[in-house]
Amino acid sequence: MPRTSAGLYAALIPSLFVVIWATGFVTARLVAPHAEPLAFVALRVVATALVLAAIARVRHVRWPSGRAWCDASIGGVLMQGVYIAGVFWAVHRGLPAGIAALVGSLQPLLTAAIAGPMLGEHVGGRRWAGIGAGFFGAALVLAPKLGAVDASGIPPVALGVCLGAMAAMTLGTLWQKRTGGGVDLLANATIQFTGASLLMVPLAALFGEWRFDPGWPLGLGFAWSVFGNSVAGILLLMVLIRRGAVAGVASLFFLVPPVSAVMAYLLFGEALSPVQIAGMAVAAGGVALASRG
Repeated sequence: MPRTSAGLYAALIPSLFVVIWATGFVTARLVAPHAEPLAFVALRVVATALVLAAIARVRHVRWPSGRAWCDASIGGVLMQGVYIAGVFWAVHRGLPAGIAALVGSLQPLLTAAIAGPMLGEHVGGRRWAGIGAGFFGAALVLAPKLGAVDASGIPPVALGVCLGAMAAMTLGTLWQKRTGGGVDLLANATIQFTGASLLMVPLAALFGEWRFDPGWPLGLGFAWSVFGNSVAGILLLMVLIRRGAVAGVASLFFLVPPVSAVMAYLLFGEALSPVQIAGMAVAAGGVALASRG
């Protein structure tokens, strides 16, 4: 590959990764009218685990020992099971996709806030300022529409579930940071989705309705959630880590909520008020400040 093309390819990968991540919230909105969320997520994590296992077999990855399997499975239950199911359930119950993306983007703030007591990390004044700004910006976005009865309203229960999902993602991230450093990334991802399957299949069997409305929105949403959001996202992350571009990806994550909001507006007519747009910018700036370094 010519040097210019290789440089352009390397520059586009982080942006492509973030766009794929942002589409996850839009996918939840796309399939919400056509599938019961617990059953959909159960099928998604099982299919993703099978695809990743096949890729891992082809690549001859080194699998970890027994304790590492348990640790990765716990992380998968939190990050790939509880988090994804919570987001899909919240969007299914009326939470706008852009708001769900904003709630998800607060995860680094919560991680920074509790990293001190859990991991013994020092949280300085700049990071606390970023945490405060991030949550203030989120309040500007959420407060005007919380409990409103029109189509742009924010259902309190759905918001609470999405916040709980974000908290699960935070705990899973911290758990992964403590236990998963020496495990091959692809092997770890495969085990995570396997662990999520062990949670979601019984949960969907007990409490899901297994209601599906066959058609292109459901088929497209399922295919993209497996091969786009999950598999392609993991493989792109592997490329980024190999290229040493993780810091750049972290900074681009601040664009996920506005990108999701624009997609949701174009596809579904979900609109944000000027105050909410300003709040989203403040929240993104807070996350950027808290996550520096």
